[in-house]
Amino acid sequence: ESKLIDLTYALDEETIFWPTNKPFTWEKAAWGRTANGYWYASGDFSMSEHGGTHIDAPLHFAEGRLAVDEIPLQKLIAPAVVVDVRASVTGNRDYRLSRQDLDRWESRHGLIQEGAVVLMLTGWGQGWPDRSRYLGSATPSDPKTLHFPGFSKEAAEFLVNERHIDGIGIDTPGIDHGPSQDFIVHQIINGANLYGLENIANLEKLPPKGAILLALPIKIKGGTGGPVRIIAVLP
Repeated sequence: ESKLIDLTYALDEETIFWPTNKPFTWEKAAWGRTANGYWYASGDFSMSEHGGTHIDAPLHFAEGRLAVDEIPLQKLIAPAVVVDVRASVTGNRDYRLSRQDLDRWESRHGLIQEGAVVLMLTGWGQGWPDRSRYLGSATPSDPKTLHFPGFSKEAAEFLVNERHIDGIGIDTPGIDHGPSQDFIVHQIINGANLYGLENIANLEKLPPKGAILLALPIKIKGGTGGPVRIIAVLP
């Protein structure tokens, strides 16, 4: 039988958002028994598109590219390629996934197939939901002080131009490493009309290959991204 893994953090007051973004808020609008005796409960929430387990639509860093509601469904259901760089991250919290990491993966598992979503396993989820630890900064509200692993420019270009992937994802706050100020990986991936998945949970539970990823975002018309429920179907 297939096994389902939830790769999504729940949204609550502790959910980590990009420092400059509006956090998740939720409040009870109605909660309890009505005058007619039946139970009625309803809540209101608000949040930035970019926080918690979420998707960056191509429009996020590329003018005129796809909004979140325009990403084809078939791109959001894809073979999962999991590249484990936890050993490299241990000695370097700003580690960037390299071409060599991808070459090593391919030498063991075969070529990364067209239409795959490539997921970088850093082990960073151990820090969730401690903001200072997860954002890698004693001043986590200042986006210029962040430290966490991400993809390299070279890896992103290779995956786009030579492997023709459908998207990438990571278990950190961003597909670019923390110190990045030009967000070049966002520019490359979104510029190719591809998406990024950030703050993925439980990534260590996936095999290097063989799982199918389903990443279904909230369908905001014209949105640059949004919360996404990501699950994996294990082989």
